[in-house]
Amino acid sequence: MAKLTSRVQNALDEDRILILGVQILIGFGFRAFFESGFDELPPSAQTAQLCSLVLLAVAFGLLVAPTPFHQLVENGTDTERTVRTASGCAAAALLPFALSLGLDLMVAAPRVAGLGARGGLVAGGAAAVVALACWYLLPALRRRPPHREDDMPETTPIDKKIRHVLTEARMVLPGVQALLGFQLAVTLMQTFQKLPRNAQWLHLVDILLTALAVVLLIAPAAYHRIAERGEETTRFHRVASRFVLGAMVPLALALSGDLALVAFKLTERVRPAALVGGAALVLFGMLWLAWPLTARGPKRRPARAPAHA
Repeated sequence: MAKLTSRVQNALDEDRILILGVQILIGFGFRAFFESGFDELPPSAQTAQLCSLVLLAVAFGLLVAPTPFHQLVENGTDTERTVRTASGCAAAALLPFALSLGLDLMVAAPRVAGLGARGGLVAGGAAAVVALACWYLLPALRRRPPHREDDMPETTPIDKKIRHVLTEARMVLPGVQALLGFQLAVTLMQTFQKLPRNAQWLHLVDILLTALAVVLLIAPAAYHRIAERGEETTRFHRVASRFVLGAMVPLALALSGDLALVAFKLTERVRPAALVGGAALVLFGMLWLAWPLTARGPKRRPARAPAHA
């Protein structure tokens, strides 16, 4: 049986593998709405593209959720609950990820291979079925019997806590950087210039929020080198966890704003755009803030030494 610290690190590394793919596809999904070929798609394909992007946002929210949970609820300590949370979020995120892949192929296959709508539906459905079989069916058939463990937290060394919080920062940072690049590239496209002025200002605010998230996620590395001179200290873990948690707020606002923007680009109506953006913000707020704070129990006070007569 692997040690608890190794199991927590493995769970975070596995989430990191999944989140890299999701983050890159989110960036491409945002940009697709501003490509010249998007307006040539039939309405059903445009709607499928929006649904795919929403599903990717749901998967992203689930994959990021273990980070605030680990820091807010467990204070970076390794527990069985952390492993269960990371594993459960990853398992749940695979479903919208697989459906999103199917929708993307349903849109792309007819344009590349000259297939009709029915051929695209078959290609997308086949891709989703293969993904679900590899991600759910095969692991379920080979699943080991559960091994009960005490849920009491072990004493986690500070070097392990620091390694975990840096891993959690690396989970989110590459995708946020890619998203920022796509956001900046969109401003140079002709279709972006045709948007109403208010929509362009919304996108600019989203760019600034994403840039702020990038700054906050990079800050732990600079702080570790300059302030702590590379030493592993409790103060650095506390500061790094706050930077990572702080980045969740502008990131949630930026993603929600961009989802609202592409919904407006598709429908040219404010109400559906506000509904999509508001729903995304509620989802991220529930997963990244409300759930960890609800699960967070009262802080344990250290036991006092017995008084001597």
